[in-house]
Amino acid sequence: MSDWWVEVFGSASRELTVEIAVGAAAPFAMLVACALAPDPVRRAGHEFLLTAAGAETRPGETPWRVNLEAVNDNEIRREFTSHGSPFAGPFKRIFDIFAALFLLVFLAPVLLATAIAIRLDSKGPILYRQRRIGLGGEEFEIFKFRSMRQDAECDGARWASEKDERITRVGRLIRRTRIDEIPQAINILRGEMSFVGPRPERPEFVRLLETEIANYHDRHIVKPGITGWAQVKHCYTASVEGARDKLAYDLFYIRHYSLFLDLLIVLMTVRVALLGIGSR
Repeated sequence: MSDWWVEVFGSASRELTVEIAVGAAAPFAMLVACALAPDPVRRAGHEFLLTAAGAETRPGETPWRVNLEAVNDNEIRREFTSHGSPFAGPFKRIFDIFAALFLLVFLAPVLLATAIAIRLDSKGPILYRQRRIGLGGEEFEIFKFRSMRQDAECDGARWASEKDERITRVGRLIRRTRIDEIPQAINILRGEMSFVGPRPERPEFVRLLETEIANYHDRHIVKPGITGWAQVKHCYTASVEGARDKLAYDLFYIRHYSLFLDLLIVLMTVRVALLGIGSR
């Protein structure tokens, strides 16, 4: 550090500044290591980081998810509110805006190449709009790169299945790498989504799942996200039972929401996208 800093603030301030910098860098380095390390090391690191953030698993619960039989509306909403710092919302929004702009600006060559590939591979629009359920149960239009044939839902909405014949050749690649989700940066800038949160579901499926799964509507306490805790900890599912499993992870995220947990999820998402984990 330059001499002027010592002259103005004193040598003690320099030592304190270095300590703060090291203290801030250590958790970040740990997060990166946990995102890229082998599975046993990653699991141990996640457990340590979550415990440090106050998001430890409760007795009798499966790691990193809530017991759906033992939760209720009031509990989840109360715990989410109690974890909420007055600065958490503004900081999360600032992060969302910067992350969305990063995706759109720095990945512009990837987006352009994807658009060209989609146009050459199959007929239909490059971008696909679809109604989803967001914060407070409100509907909005989500943006995605089209990964299915133009007539994929001529018989109505249905979940994607393994080796789904409706998915195009380019579609399989962009789904595996999660590139198809990047246009949702537009939804983030519009304030309809966050970078991290439960994945938004289609109205047709939400109506079904709310009748089959208790407390399913609690997912809508927070804004939906491009990535989320259920996406990095659970594989892709296309059934009521699978949605119930994912809800257990979504409610764990809502119960223990913090900016620290968001950062961990973002770094874990990099690994998921690179390895194509859970795509369909």
